Amino acid sequence: MWALRRAGNPLRFRAQQVVSARSFANLDVLGADAKSIEEHHGKDCQKPCCRRQSKPVVQLPHSSGQFVLSRTFSSQAGANSGDKEDELEDGFSDLEVPPETGNKDASSTSEDSSDEDAIDEIDLSDVKPEKEHMKRFQQSAFLQLMLDAPKNEVAKTLEKWTTDGNTADRSEVFFTLLNLRRRKWYRKALELMDWIEEAKLYELEERHYASRLDLVAKVSGLHSAEQYIEKIPSSHRGEIVYRTLLANCVAEANVRKAEQIFNKIKDLGLPITIFTYNQLLLLYKRVDKKKIADVLAMMENDNLKPSLFTYKLLVDTKGAFKDIEGMEKVVESMWGEGIKPDYMLQATIARHYIFNGHHEKAEALLESMEGDNIKENRNACKVLLPLYAFLGKKDEVERIWEMCGDNTRADEAISAIEAFGRLGDTDKAEKIFEDMSKKWKRPGSKIYNALLRVYANKNLFDKGKELAKQMRENGARMGIPTLDALVKLYIDAGEVEKGDNILHKLSHEYKLRPQFNSYRMLLEAYSKKGDIHNSEKIFNKLRQAGYSGRITQYQLLLQAYYMQNALLMDLERE
Repeated sequence: MWALRRAGNPLRFRAQQVVSARSFANLDVLGADAKSIEEHHGKDCQKPCCRRQSKPVVQLPHSSGQFVLSRTFSSQAGANSGDKEDELEDGFSDLEVPPETGNKDASSTSEDSSDEDAIDEIDLSDVKPEKEHMKRFQQSAFLQLMLDAPKNEVAKTLEKWTTDGNTADRSEVFFTLLNLRRRKWYRKALELMDWIEEAKLYELEERHYASRLDLVAKVSGLHSAEQYIEKIPSSHRGEIVYRTLLANCVAEANVRKAEQIFNKIKDLGLPITIFTYNQLLLLYKRVDKKKIADVLAMMENDNLKPSLFTYKLLVDTKGAFKDIEGMEKVVESMWGEGIKPDYMLQATIARHYIFNGHHEKAEALLESMEGDNIKENRNACKVLLPLYAFLGKKDEVERIWEMCGDNTRADEAISAIEAFGRLGDTDKAEKIFEDMSKKWKRPGSKIYNALLRVYANKNLFDKGKELAKQMRENGARMGIPTLDALVKLYIDAGEVEKGDNILHKLSHEYKLRPQFNSYRMLLEAYSKKGDIHNSEKIFNKLRQAGYSGRITQYQLLLQAYYMQNALLMDLERE
């Protein structure tokens, strides 16, 4: 597709080093190197990258010429997914964990760091620039009304509010919707959208219907979302609506439904955008990597160039295969198209360097990200902290953290807590948490989760339990990351059943869909004990939650049967 030179030229990380744009050529982005990796490391190789794999790396198709394009896809979810790759739940690897053990939840539609990820959920013309956001947040009476409204009583609250003579303009309403979404209060946001639609307050456009569709999918599931599409006026049932449904299918890793929606977009003659193709790439990166090359070929056929988000997926896929040379070629091609990697993409590259032993390249990249003056390059701090911790450079972590000073941002504090925790300095992580708690009075759930992960990773069971108790008492939201950390905390303490019970209780209480990784940890713990009953129970919960396309869960269930059989044989011999 996009020409990638075979020579291993250095990465270009500065804007003035952008190479000239290249014309389209045969796709050679992903398919060339998987087989060579497999051949290089024999089955008895004792390198860390090989020892961690439970089976050979999956071979992607090599593009030596033109691709044969098919009109539709065939569903083979999970048939060719590698074990560790299945655990990379996001479109590109999470900063806080090594690439081999990524476990971020797949519930988000796509990446937080990409401008390609956001569904057009609001009319952006109704919302003021970000720099005015905090001031407006503090002054918005309507937003405060929605934040304080009891669950399932949004309509009642709004009726009373309007009866009392209050009003809110269009801008205020959609600003409130944006903030509810940012807090993942989807149910409240949906109730507000229902009220807007039923009261016919404003003339809705396609993006507003797409926003409500997205909320329906998140709250009530894909089936209800499909039913809602039929209620949308035909004049507003366009590409944005269907790609929103597609993105939610991808979030659920529902391969069959995602392929159906993609083909429906084509059948209806709607334009196929880069957003749509990126969703397919994200889906197949998770469940069937051999199809990535097919999607790229279709993009070339439609004359669509990759976006920054596309490159993020390709870079991380190459890195997940430990193909550093191939990863560098993808980055080089990106520069050739005039696309500059953002901090998150550079951080992903650095992580793959680190965990594949290329520490000098990683350090050079981190220096480039930091720039000549880190104070003027403040946005890099939150990604540099965990990366220096991965390298074991405590002095650098302390230097970056000291620079943050009294004007510390929340994301920097969270990164610092996790960085010092990874370095084994739990006291420093706790000190940062305490200082930030005093500064912010009521710290949000993210900073609690950061320290809770430190306790879970260090097997500090009592401290973790006390922090979770404090979290509930202070009214901090018990979210999906909280559940994941608690499950790990209990499992590592040998309290598997209690971890199982907590996951069930809190996910039901807070109406949360746990991460795949939370279930995986439980299933792995039960399977090691040969506990068939609980292994099958967790396996069924995984399927009920929509996690049905990952080979890991099948391997762990088989392991449970094997372990039980081995235990029975031992008993017979005795």
